[in-house]
Amino acid sequence: MSMNETDLLLKRFVSEVQRAVPTVAVWAHGSLALGDFQPGRSDLDILAVVEEPVSDGQKKALTALHRRLLAEEEAAAKLHCSYMVVAELGEVAADHVTWAHGELYARPVTPVTRQELHTGGLALHGPDPSELLPPLAPGELREFVRHDLESYWLPVTRKPWLWLKDPWVDLGLLVLARATVTLRDGRLISKREALTELAALGAPEDVVRDIHDRRYGDPPPIGLAQRVRRARRARAFVRRGIERTLR
Repeated sequence: MSMNETDLLLKRFVSEVQRAVPTVAVWAHGSLALGDFQPGRSDLDILAVVEEPVSDGQKKALTALHRRLLAEEEAAAKLHCSYMVVAELGEVAADHVTWAHGELYARPVTPVTRQELHTGGLALHGPDPSELLPPLAPGELREFVRHDLESYWLPVTRKPWLWLKDPWVDLGLLVLARATVTLRDGRLISKREALTELAALGAPEDVVRDIHDRRYGDPPPIGLAQRVRRARRARAFVRRGIERTLR
C-alpha cells in the first residue's frame, strides 16, 4: 500500500461523507498529524465535525459508507473516524459517534487527540482545528495521561498473557515513552521519537529494536521461547516505568 493510495482514500472519504451527514470540517490526527505515518501499518485517525447530532438514518448511511470503503479500498481497514457535533466541540467528556474496528459506537474524543489536532491537525475539509476546537484547560492533558496510565495500563501489566502478542508489546512501551515526555515536558511526540525516548529510559535494546523493525521494516516471526522472554521483560519494564512515572 502506498501513500498515494492513502491520499486517494482520504479524498474519496471527504467527498462521500458529506453526502451521508452535513459536514463542517474533516481533520486528520495521530500519525498523520505527527509526521510518522506508515502506509499499511498506521491507523488513519480522522475526525469529522458535523452540523447536528447524528440521527438514526445518518448512522445507517455512515455504516454503509464505511462498509463500502472496506469492501473497495484496502487502506480503509485502518480508517477510524469520530463524528463530533460542532456545538459539542468543547465538551471533553461527551461521547461521539465513532467508526472503528468495523463497527459504529460512541466514545469520547480524548485530550490527547484534541492536543494533536491543535499542534498538528490536518484540515482535509473546512476550517483548521484551531478555528473551531477549544483549547484544553491548563493541566487537562497531563491529568488525562496520568489517569490513563494508572487506570488502564497499570492493570494491563497484571495480565501476562496479553504481552505474548506483538501489539501489546509495541503499544505498551510506546505509550509509556510518550506519556513520560508529556508529563515531563507537556508535549506530544511521535512513535518514532518514542523509540528514541525508550532507549533513554533504559528499555531492553532488543525489545526496542523488535518494535522498530515491526513498524519500519519486515522482521521474521519469532519463536515461542523468545516471545515468552520478550513478554516478561517488556511487561516488567512497562510496569516499573509506570510506577516510577506516577510517583
